[in-house]
Amino acid sequence: MGSLLVVTGPPGAGKSSVARLLAAEAGPSALVEGDAFFGFLATGRVEPWRDGSHDQNTVVTRAAAAAAGHFARGGYATVYDGVVGPWFLDTFLQAAGLDALDYAVLLPAAGRCVERVMARRGHAFADEEATRTMHAAFEGALPDARFVLRDVEGTAVDVARRVRRARAAGALRYGAAPAP
Repeated sequence: MGSLLVVTGPPGAGKSSVARLLAAEAGPSALVEGDAFFGFLATGRVEPWRDGSHDQNTVVTRAAAAAAGHFARGGYATVYDGVVGPWFLDTFLQAAGLDALDYAVLLPAAGRCVERVMARRGHAFADEEATRTMHAAFEGALPDARFVLRDVEGTAVDVARRVRRARAAGALRYGAAPAP
């Protein structure tokens, strides 16, 4: 049996950089990019932060979680990179088909997230208002402070190190199974 680590947070939090590093150091591993699942929507897509997106977001979350869970059950150290707010955490865990997962919320200051989003090159998402909205949604819905790496500064390597330490200590475990 593999494992599943969800690296989440608002846009600009550093999820993708940190998730790539964490997946690269494990073996065998899988990196599941949540944004790719929104890309599968051919028509009728609603921006995920807009009113009227809940049903769509539920379907996409379940599909992405099912894929991530399949890799984990297949023996891969799986890292999921995407927005899985606390409001979708139980849905994600259930769709993954696992008893437990590790959940790391990267939560730099809202202004820092906006700076990073606006400085991106070659990335389709550059919406300041949506970044602030999603940051506020995470702030308002956090289930437990132990899952949150707040005001994460430093390089992606530094943040990945913090995630790795928290995970090893069992602080990121979510679900029925006790930490290893």
